[in-house]
Amino acid sequence: MLFERIESEGIAHYSYIIGDGHQAIVIDPRRDCDIYIDRTLRRGFRITAILETHRNEDYVIGSTELASRTGAEIYHADEQLDYQYGQAATDGQSWQAGQLKITAIHSPGHTLGSMSYLLHDPDGRPWIVFTGDALFAGDVGRVDLLGMDRAEELAGQLYDTLFDKLLTLGDDIIVCPAHGSGSLCGSAIAERTWTTMGLERRLNPMLQLKDRPEFIAKAARELERPPYFRRMERLNLEGAPLPGGLPAPVPLTAHEFAEKAQTSIVLDTRSNLSFCAAHVPQSLSIWSEGLPGFVGWFMPYDKPILLVNESDDPNRAVRYLIRLGYDQLVGSLAGGLLDWHMAGQESGAIRTVTVQTLCSLLDEEEKLYILDVRSSDEATSAGEIPNAQQIHITQLPHRMSEVPRDRSVYIFCGSGLRSTVAASLLQRQGWKNMAVVLGGLAGWSSVSCPLK
Repeated sequence: MLFERIESEGIAHYSYIIGDGHQAIVIDPRRDCDIYIDRTLRRGFRITAILETHRNEDYVIGSTELASRTGAEIYHADEQLDYQYGQAATDGQSWQAGQLKITAIHSPGHTLGSMSYLLHDPDGRPWIVFTGDALFAGDVGRVDLLGMDRAEELAGQLYDTLFDKLLTLGDDIIVCPAHGSGSLCGSAIAERTWTTMGLERRLNPMLQLKDRPEFIAKAARELERPPYFRRMERLNLEGAPLPGGLPAPVPLTAHEFAEKAQTSIVLDTRSNLSFCAAHVPQSLSIWSEGLPGFVGWFMPYDKPILLVNESDDPNRAVRYLIRLGYDQLVGSLAGGLLDWHMAGQESGAIRTVTVQTLCSLLDEEEKLYILDVRSSDEATSAGEIPNAQQIHITQLPHRMSEVPRDRSVYIFCGSGLRSTVAASLLQRQGWKNMAVVLGGLAGWSSVSCPLK
């Protein structure tokens, strides 16, 4: 028997492989799908079916790519949508992999046609339910993606799904959602790596709201919606195979890179300290591990992408980018910034100060402009800086006019990573007098300006 969960970093996406009798089924695969093929071939399994729980919005699903490489049949949810691939799964439909049986359960709410899949053990007893985005550890799926005018309708459907279908499966059922903590598909997903229906019944705040109108009022709330979600919606109806496999950006000399940079986006995935010390002018800084969570907010799809990186795994950034539909990866800087400078190319830099230095400046009663790019929830829970202007980093592109150009701008977050992203966004739009504050709340020691 084969059962494995595959986690995609950054977007906290979970996909699953289930197999028995040399047959395997994959649920919600990611686009760089070699991992499913490797894991099944190693164990002597053939992937025969691919099941989707819903039309995803936060990543490009890999169903068409995996099917093209394995011959597996694709069954998608949300049959009311105009899919260009596969066939619709229907309520009660079942699939067999050896002695294991999987049955579809129509689970509307997050989307109109969401499906959960109930796995029975070899003796035919209900064992595991794959809930997609209907039910998470500690939270339930968001219902605002069709617009707030339909949020209450979908929240009511989600209530019926949870209380009339999923919870009735029994407390011993293992719950396997499509996302974990950190996903944009829920606002309060818990850190429980594995969970059961009984744990969720007891610990999930949303499942304590047994009154239907109360649940609807709580669930029908509007959450942040990254701009790239719209592109995911389209790609996940059309299908998004990867002809020729994973893209391989061509290594470019400094001169070639500089020429292409005139019509491309330069994405620098190095550490914040490396970027601040020196970078290709007009670069966008997003550290490698931050790509899944931030690149979709700030980088357009209509321009070629050039990479500057220092990762020991050159494919990591590529994998993160193609999972979000960024396919125009035309080149990378061969030799990095060392070769760039040896070729006589100009570079930019951003001043850095430690959080202790910022505290000292405040204690000297200097009037400073501090831009806090943390979320309001983060600032409230961890501590607010008096008189700082708070603009969440995801809102910065639309609120740059609020940031002064005639004063030093000290950019603050929890560590300096997001501050560097913000600084690169501002620098690309002409801001010059900036400083990234390194450190975070752990180093805060201002006497005259204590945290609120």
